[in-house]
Amino acid sequence: MLRKLSLLVAGALAAATLTTAGSAAQADELVTHHEFQTNCSVTKRAPDDPIIFPNLPGASHDHSFVGNKTVSASTTLASLVAAGPYNTSCVNPDDLSAYWFPTVFKNNQAVLPIGKQVIYYKSGILDYRAVRPFPPGLRYVVGNANASQEEFRTAPGAVEGWECGNSFHNWDFPANCMVGSQANIRYQAPSCWNGRDLDTADHKSHMAYPVNGACPAGHPNPVPMLEFKIAFPVDGDMSTVRLASGRGYTWHYDFFNAWDAPTLAALVSHCINGGLQCDPKGYDLYKPNRGQALGDDYRLPGRP
Repeated sequence: MLRKLSLLVAGALAAATLTTAGSAAQADELVTHHEFQTNCSVTKRAPDDPIIFPNLPGASHDHSFVGNKTVSASTTLASLVAAGPYNTSCVNPDDLSAYWFPTVFKNNQAVLPIGKQVIYYKSGILDYRAVRPFPPGLRYVVGNANASQEEFRTAPGAVEGWECGNSFHNWDFPANCMVGSQANIRYQAPSCWNGRDLDTADHKSHMAYPVNGACPAGHPNPVPMLEFKIAFPVDGDMSTVRLASGRGYTWHYDFFNAWDAPTLAALVSHCINGGLQCDPKGYDLYKPNRGQALGDDYRLPGRP
């Protein structure tokens, strides 16, 4: 009931925004989503973190990597781009970005997500038409590997904590998960950029979460809000399940943008700014009349 009410409120706010802006062509549409997704599988695991520990292989706790297949401790924007189209585990061949998160262990054995995982690109602000693509090379860390359970619960990026079966709002791994279920986590990234720095010393200060549906003065540039939705195949007794960084409330992730700029711009414009709920092709199943941003090969037409 709460989720349904939330969607209705979001839709009403979005519709009001459209009407205020005078967009007669779309004012009659109930807009509840402003997003697209990219779906990526795990490429490897390694004790590396090219954002926090650049050029220091083995210096980090263990991470599971998705996206660009060339990631290492020495990764740079140039190296990600040099990988070239299709050198990614994402369905979008031109998403050469790198994404990583702490590896999950059960009984001290690594447990990797199976198949494509969902990474949403959403609007984090009410005026979704103001969102602009990430600049090339933007990178940041989301969440806190040293968080307490209360800090995780109250963090602005927390959505519903850990979920499995009918159990949700768990701020640590639940004690038990129904056999056959998976432990799911959703966590949202800050979506307001200071417009100046591609990274900062703490890998966070150049980004901020919206306040009351708008970007704060110190971070006035709205960019897509990432939401990782990752499912780990762990069930039954969860007492030995942990993250490489510690308890479940130390969940965090890293992002290093290396999208092909025109492709990302097309998806942001068509899906986020257009008020659509898109798949990785930029197609909204519920609004087929609006077309899709990319071709059936998940690429912009004419891409070599």
